[in-house]
Amino acid sequence: MAFIVALRLRRPLLCLAVVLLAVLRGAAAGRVLIVQTNAAGDNVHLIDPVTNKIVGEITGIEVPHGAAAAPDGGRLYITNESRETVDVVDARTLKVMKQVPLTGRPNNIAIGKDGRRVYAAVAQAPGAVDVIDTASLARVKSIAVQGAVHNTYVTPDGRFVVAGSIAGRNMTVIDAKTEDVAWVLPFEEGVRPIAFETSPDGSTKRAFVQLTNFHGFLAIDWTARKEVARIRLPDIPIEQRHLDTLQGSPSHGIGVTPDGKSVWACSKINGYIYGYSLPDLTLLGGVQVGDHPDWLTFTPDSRFVYVANAGSNSVSAVDIATRKEIARIKVGQVPKRVITAVGLAVSLSSARDVLSESPKATSK
Repeated sequence: MAFIVALRLRRPLLCLAVVLLAVLRGAAAGRVLIVQTNAAGDNVHLIDPVTNKIVGEITGIEVPHGAAAAPDGGRLYITNESRETVDVVDARTLKVMKQVPLTGRPNNIAIGKDGRRVYAAVAQAPGAVDVIDTASLARVKSIAVQGAVHNTYVTPDGRFVVAGSIAGRNMTVIDAKTEDVAWVLPFEEGVRPIAFETSPDGSTKRAFVQLTNFHGFLAIDWTARKEVARIRLPDIPIEQRHLDTLQGSPSHGIGVTPDGKSVWACSKINGYIYGYSLPDLTLLGGVQVGDHPDWLTFTPDSRFVYVANAGSNSVSAVDIATRKEIARIKVGQVPKRVITAVGLAVSLSSARDVLSESPKATSK
């Protein structure tokens, strides 16, 4: 009798434990994470934007450049400059499951909207976009372009793959269905990061392009294939500028918020990021971050922007509405490419392994 009473008393607790476990597993499987590569190291950090703490680490990838997340949250694809591969990471274990050889040293990487193809930028002459089939995890095509490729992108509607070349001074637009070059737009300087503005129907309206030796960005009409505006970022007093180790890119890192209301650009010279309203490109203001901000990414709700500070080995979390830095998270050596991964299936055990050793965030 006493056993039956005890069992009845335990039943609600057991049910509660099962519910909590399911909630925790669901949260881990469906979480949003900021993925930060460390270009002068051999690791990649995962940051929880709710707590602004590191909750995961991928190791063993020397000179990681770009990262892309599978839409189903099961994998991360990271370009490995040292081995000239795309390293495929199991998101549940944070372990490299396969290395896919490329035709040359890679820079950035992008993934198709349906997750079936990955596009790696080959950053050495003569230049190419290597195409990886994610089912077979094999390189199935190499698309020739005019010059070594620095960054690859997929337009928000998934219709085009875009490759920017510094050496070739051009932007190559590739039809994602045929994987053939659709058109090429030349520039007076090398093409650095690119971001995209969409029309109400989801098609691409404008591309925002950063160029070598230009402190700002160009607005390109996608249909007309021509420059329609040129935005120069604000100046600060000369004594406050960072003029060393710019690598020819005073402004590097640009993105459009998921809600389409603003575009934000990094200023390596100033140590700031600047926001401009869309579609009119009116300056909203700037936020001081760490040294040499190199790349940025947003939370899906467009509330926060995360900035990779290559010169201070940190990531800044910035509140877009208040335009204030709310946290600065210490990461690895020379953090550059940073992305937002939605629904990444990181297990609680793999995330827990690094909690005790993770660098601390500084609240602002």
